[in-house]
Amino acid sequence: MSNKPFSLIFQFDDKYLFSTSLFCFLSDFTLKWNYMRKRIKPLVVFVFFVSFIAIILGAKHYSESKETKQQKDAITQTSATSQSTDTSDSDEADKSYKPIIDLSGWQLPSDINYDVLAKNVSGAIIRVHSGAQAKKENAATHLNGIDKSYQRHIEEFQKRNIPVAVYAYVAGSNKKEMQKAAENFYKAASKYKPTYYWLDVEEKTIDDMNAGVEAFRAKLASLGAKNIGIYVGTYFLEEHSISTKKFTAIWIPTYGYNDGYYNAAPKTDLKYDLHQYTSQGSISGFAHDVDLNQLSPLKNQTKTFKKLFGNGK
Repeated sequence: MSNKPFSLIFQFDDKYLFSTSLFCFLSDFTLKWNYMRKRIKPLVVFVFFVSFIAIILGAKHYSESKETKQQKDAITQTSATSQSTDTSDSDEADKSYKPIIDLSGWQLPSDINYDVLAKNVSGAIIRVHSGAQAKKENAATHLNGIDKSYQRHIEEFQKRNIPVAVYAYVAGSNKKEMQKAAENFYKAASKYKPTYYWLDVEEKTIDDMNAGVEAFRAKLASLGAKNIGIYVGTYFLEEHSISTKKFTAIWIPTYGYNDGYYNAAPKTDLKYDLHQYTSQGSISGFAHDVDLNQLSPLKNQTKTFKKLFGNGK
């Protein structure tokens, strides 16, 4: 139990007793004055009255000086504690971060002003692999699953000192395809030294999807990838019993109204690191809709950014 309420009362005891004593004395003095003035010489009364006032003023000054000293001591102690806390936490204080974008071959380099875009983002996550062997080549992907624009995207951001992570869409129909996709993903991306490797898990392509995802992750790790995270919706994760235990980071898509703005944090018990909050984002440097992400507000964002992107912007 705290003693603070009693301490506050005692701090005012001197003033309370002083006021009460003065009131009682003056009342008594007034009642007896007429009787005393005829029997006591005026000079004696004057000396007595002046002495009494001097004692009262001295006591008041002492009380106020004591209280002022206590207040100064308290301020000094609080200031010292504050400075100590600021010093210990200064290296990990949260900073303000710009959006983090994720791009693929569907966002054509010809539509991007990289100089402008780079000034408006803190990091970029680039698709390198679209899944297993593609059935048909399209504008964004080669037949072998490699993204057509990943090299340009990565190079343009890196030369502007924007940290870059990479991702692969997980779509193998069996464990062997999962492992092959992991090999192609690592071979294409590793030369750029990405800050993180992400597995984009959105659809069921194998009976035991959890086993397929693990086959992809384990192969990627065996090739040398150290930082491997998973992008997965909470509903899909629960429906297919996807385990996140062996991943070192979690990226969750939750759009809310999907109006281009952040609406709310994901409703999950997962200790996620990154939140994709819209697919209809707008950002200077690119004239079309784009995915926007932010660091989890439930964690120290400076620590999370360093974890996902190193010491970039």
